[in-house]
Amino acid sequence: MLKLYEPHFDTLTATRIDLAPGRYGLLTACDGGLLEVSGLSAPVGALCQVEHGAKTSLTAEVIGFRSGRTLLMLLGDTVMLRPGARVRAEGRPGMLPVGDAFLGRAVDGQGQPIDLGPPIHARAQWPAGGVRASALDRSGVREQFDCGVRALNALTTLGVGQRIGIMAGSGVGKSVLLDMIASGSEAEIVIVALIGERAREVSDFVERHMTGTKRARTAVIAVPADHAPNLRLRGAMLATSLAEHFRSRGRRVLLIMDSLTRVAHAAREIALLLGEPGAARGYPPSALAAITKLVERAGNSALSGGSITGLYTVLADGDNQDDPVVDTARSILDGHVVLSRELAQRGQYPAIDLAASLSRVMDDVVAPDHAALARQFRSLSAAYEANRDLVLMGAYRTGADPQLDMAIAMHAALSDFLRQDARSTVDFGASLAALHALLNDAP
Repeated sequence: MLKLYEPHFDTLTATRIDLAPGRYGLLTACDGGLLEVSGLSAPVGALCQVEHGAKTSLTAEVIGFRSGRTLLMLLGDTVMLRPGARVRAEGRPGMLPVGDAFLGRAVDGQGQPIDLGPPIHARAQWPAGGVRASALDRSGVREQFDCGVRALNALTTLGVGQRIGIMAGSGVGKSVLLDMIASGSEAEIVIVALIGERAREVSDFVERHMTGTKRARTAVIAVPADHAPNLRLRGAMLATSLAEHFRSRGRRVLLIMDSLTRVAHAAREIALLLGEPGAARGYPPSALAAITKLVERAGNSALSGGSITGLYTVLADGDNQDDPVVDTARSILDGHVVLSRELAQRGQYPAIDLAASLSRVMDDVVAPDHAALARQFRSLSAAYEANRDLVLMGAYRTGADPQLDMAIAMHAALSDFLRQDARSTVDFGASLAALHALLNDAP
């Protein structure tokens, strides 16, 4: 029986007793989710408790200060708030809990369990903004990352420590492709951040991936779309901080974030609430900078030998690949996989648009003959797609272009190579063997 309480005893033993006098401020204004508090001196990023009853309180985060007053944003709803409520700062500002206690668990943006399990007792803490390291500490990407998807392994090969984006409009298959990679990838630790998505997707993902042997190496941080914007942003930072913590211990981490666009939306809401003017399509500069800071925290560490392979989904609003978030992500990531709605409508899943997809590290992690075969496959696929309308109308005469003739003859085989059942896994060796068999047997 005492073993059940040992984590609580250990936590109490390690906790330092604060003998300083208690300080608090008073709530003076509430404008939507923005609170103004007088008499409270707390740094940006600090968590505070807002009393609204005899034994209850609401949690808020300091996001700025103005004219001698501290500005906070609630991590929940403003129901039951009243003028003059006491506001007290708590915890260590700018620090987030990390550690092995999160493995096998599903938590929210504050690190609280949502899986009906016991409380999480994490002694270690990590800066919410990450530990800034020298640019030379980021070692190069030199090793292949087996993601379990044949089209990516063979034609857009990923590397350990790479940051890659999956870009598509809504309903094209980003989440399904993420599921395939989460199931078939090779990684010691898998950190999954479901930010701003539907609550149903969260429960489905936990049910599929938090079972069996995979559970012990997986942590899920979920903040659905109906939660406060600062809680969504905090969830993304918690997932990245967890990944950095494990990387500092020499572990190989796969960080999956769905989606980077929802993180940008949350940062935009906070920035507009603080009065920052909108720039590119309503996105203030700080909102786009927020996703850049998150992405830059992934990668390889020369000091510890660990790595964070970052996989980020990016929602292209209205299938617009020139959306500010898409453009910013594409410029900072080490590669991108574009999903095509047209290919999805033809029944090709995953609907990977080869011509628009790119892995900037592929030439560094594959053999020259593999790279040559991938270029040959891409050229055949591009030749057919460029002349598809002519071929379907019967306007093309065989013999006019030998490469197009080969592309037409192999079109069915090329399409079958790109297709893969969502429940299947194809490792890197099998993917490369299939590519060799396909092109070496070409007519």
